Amino acid sequence: MPAADPAQPDPEAIMRGRRFVALLVLVAIVGVVASLAAFGFLTLLHDSQGWVFDDLPEALGFDSAPTWWPVPVLAIAGVVVAGAIVLLPGRGGHVPAHGLNPEPTQPIELPGVLLAALATIGLGLVLGPEAPLIALGGGLGYLAIRVLRRDAPPQLSDLVAASGTFAAVSFLFGSPVIAAVLLVEATGIGGQRLRLVLVPGLLAAGIGSLVSTGIGSWAGVDTSEISLEALSLPAFPRPDLVDFLWTVPLAAAVAAATFAILTLARSAERVVAPRPFVALPVAGVAVAGLAIAFSEITGKGIDQVLFSGEEQVGPLVADAGAWSLSALALLIACKGLAYAISLASFRGGPVFPALFLGAAGGLMAAQLPGFETTPAVAVCLGAAVVAVLGLPLSSVVLATLLTFESGLGVGPLIIVGVVVAHLTTLALSGSREPVPTQDGGADAGEAPAPSTPGSAPSG
Repeated sequence: MPAADPAQPDPEAIMRGRRFVALLVLVAIVGVVASLAAFGFLTLLHDSQGWVFDDLPEALGFDSAPTWWPVPVLAIAGVVVAGAIVLLPGRGGHVPAHGLNPEPTQPIELPGVLLAALATIGLGLVLGPEAPLIALGGGLGYLAIRVLRRDAPPQLSDLVAASGTFAAVSFLFGSPVIAAVLLVEATGIGGQRLRLVLVPGLLAAGIGSLVSTGIGSWAGVDTSEISLEALSLPAFPRPDLVDFLWTVPLAAAVAAATFAILTLARSAERVVAPRPFVALPVAGVAVAGLAIAFSEITGKGIDQVLFSGEEQVGPLVADAGAWSLSALALLIACKGLAYAISLASFRGGPVFPALFLGAAGGLMAAQLPGFETTPAVAVCLGAAVVAVLGLPLSSVVLATLLTFESGLGVGPLIIVGVVVAHLTTLALSGSREPVPTQDGGADAGEAPAPSTPGSAPSG
């Protein structure tokens, strides 16, 4: 066993100290605040969609939103997001075409990030809320420590900010486990630094779930319309050889399709970035056109193509019998293109549209001989997420949590599918994935070291 590095702090000694206990109290408070802020922000996003697509058309005298309604709405979204990118600090947050950026956001950047996310997600673009929630939790953590101690060392500020992100993401997914796994894997924390961050991070994540579920006679806040819930799938007790034989090519196909979407998005970003006030409204109109075309051809709602898919994925899977293969294929094509445009142009998270597209692909794959709906959907969920994020463990955990009600039989298939999809994505990319830079672009090479604390918190 190698000798301990005397320059590194002893995590156990730090965690036994009174200052660490005081830090945990602060983290718990930040966790409550970040969770309530996440609840408010997610509720605002959900209500905004109802106001814009239901209430406003009725107020203007329409029985329901006319067919052309998304065109001006998404054009306005493009103008607002362009304003947030150009005029406010932080450029509206990171560009989602480059994955998920787990770095906490500075408080001064929060208004621009939240405005861009509200205009993007609240007005119907195809991105999810996880990225702005990471920014919100981290920004509130930084703000809390600066209010209490302006001379706090960077390590302490980073730790409290990271705990805020744990709480906000836990509230969104309804599970402290996926929040912890996702953020730890995304930041690449390891060694002693992991032990120091994980305890307050898990505490904050637990607080986030507690605010959602409640305790005792307190029922918690109502998250039925704003948080991700497990899918209703047929029971699947155990896989057989046919399931494994279909899993490998299916996961590779999902990874290849997702890689094509990301490649298109990153190419489009180079065109969009220099001229946001022109390009973003045009991008919004293009997304609206895809939604309208899909609705006119299939008779399905425009909401299947618009929005993140967080609220649509459950009904899609539950009502699988109402979808023909041709309608599912057109849905994947239209939403996939809308997703690529949104990734390149707007601000939000990449996870939820990937989940929706994975579920739709799984329903198509369920028509393969001997392949049931539950394993097909489960494999596609994990494969789509790992192809977008490049985080195998997080993808396995997320797909498992979404399908656990069907039984443990899908677990081995999810793992095999995620590994195959991850290797396929790496082979297609031919090199390491580009990493986000502060200006929203990407540089090739190693990801920078995470801004998580590696030394003892003081104060």
